[in-house]
Amino acid sequence: MGAVAINRKRTEDSLNFNQQSPSSQASKKKRRFSFGIVSPDSNKPSSSTISRISRYPDAKAPLRREIHAPSRASLRYALPKPKPNDYSFKRRAFDALRFFTKDKEIIDLGDEEEEPEIEIEIGKEAVCEDSSVEVVDCDVDEKEENVEPSMLDSMSLVRQEAASSLEAYKKLLQSAERRNSKLEALGFEILFNEKRLSQLRQSRPKPVDKPLKVPDEPFIPLTEEEEAEVYNTFSGKNRRKVLVTHANSNIDITGEVLQCLTPSAWLNDEVINVYLELLKERETREPKKYLKCHFFNTFFYKKLVSDSGYNYKAVRRWTTQRKLGYALIDCDMIFVPIHRGVHWTLAVINIRDRKFLYLDSLNGVDSKILNALAKYLGDEAKEKSGKDIDVSSWDMEFVEDLPQQQNGYDCGMFMLKYIDFFSRGLGLYFSQEHMPYFRLRTAKEILRLRAD
Repeated sequence: MGAVAINRKRTEDSLNFNQQSPSSQASKKKRRFSFGIVSPDSNKPSSSTISRISRYPDAKAPLRREIHAPSRASLRYALPKPKPNDYSFKRRAFDALRFFTKDKEIIDLGDEEEEPEIEIEIGKEAVCEDSSVEVVDCDVDEKEENVEPSMLDSMSLVRQEAASSLEAYKKLLQSAERRNSKLEALGFEILFNEKRLSQLRQSRPKPVDKPLKVPDEPFIPLTEEEEAEVYNTFSGKNRRKVLVTHANSNIDITGEVLQCLTPSAWLNDEVINVYLELLKERETREPKKYLKCHFFNTFFYKKLVSDSGYNYKAVRRWTTQRKLGYALIDCDMIFVPIHRGVHWTLAVINIRDRKFLYLDSLNGVDSKILNALAKYLGDEAKEKSGKDIDVSSWDMEFVEDLPQQQNGYDCGMFMLKYIDFFSRGLGLYFSQEHMPYFRLRTAKEILRLRAD
């Protein structure tokens, strides 16, 4: 009977295993996170299986929030990051406490119920698992002992650097002092040359300001009949028609050739060469009214200076006495048109004033052209007249104060008007605004075969 009673009691206990008794519920309600601290009643023996199981905490942590290492300490001492396969949050917190052994810091988790106090001791030395970070906290005395030698070392290094920089500065100063004499000599030469240059500029004879007296002849307006004739030849119906033929030069002027005198067109060789022939005929008709000039055509300079260089023999027969009727060195001015690809310029041999001139409506400069013409004049004088002309003393001038073109197509017209006004013995009293009129007048003079 006794055995039966014992078995029955065990059976009742086993049946009530899954049912929570009031005492077990109360113990569960009061259970808190204890960090492995065993209660005083845990040593008491118990015959009940439920009482033995209740002595141990559940495997699952009962805390409501995760407990990590303290934020300030972790940032300061660079605690190792939790590994993905770490034991538990409780284990991580205990691992973090191993690094702190001195000062205490209390962190309140902020729950209404009483929470355990976590004591953190900040050790004198803390080293992370990461070998790249090493933090050492020393006491005041130890810091002073360790810092003073390093400070002395740094001060000695600073003194050494200062001494080396001072030595370098002294060397630089000495080298600069050695150069002072040379710099003073160069400065004296610069001042001397500047004064000399200013004296030469002052000694240069100033051009005489002539009164601006513009004659009427170069600007005589066209009549209505002359304008109508010119506009008629510019029409498309006369493009293939030979309008005029210059007998001495044997040049035919068709309507298509004359089209180059229309606005915005480039002048061609036929129109330029015919107009230069008309200027020579004008001088022949009235020799007292115009200067004695010679007008080379647009092919002369190309023959004189070709790709192979200067060649006087190529143009030696161009100026024979039988062809010209006069010696070239007896002229006042010799005009040489220069064609530079798409641009017309003018070179002038001014025998009367013993100078070589270069005129460019775009203010260009080319000494090669004037040097070639100077050599040509010496060869020509010796070949045709048996005279030796020393052109080394002649001036070479690139005329700057002259009318300039304001577009990209009137360079040929400017060149012709330079020749026209110089052959009259006049200054260049025209500008860009006169170019439309000069185009019409040149066309009219070519159609009449008479330059006025």
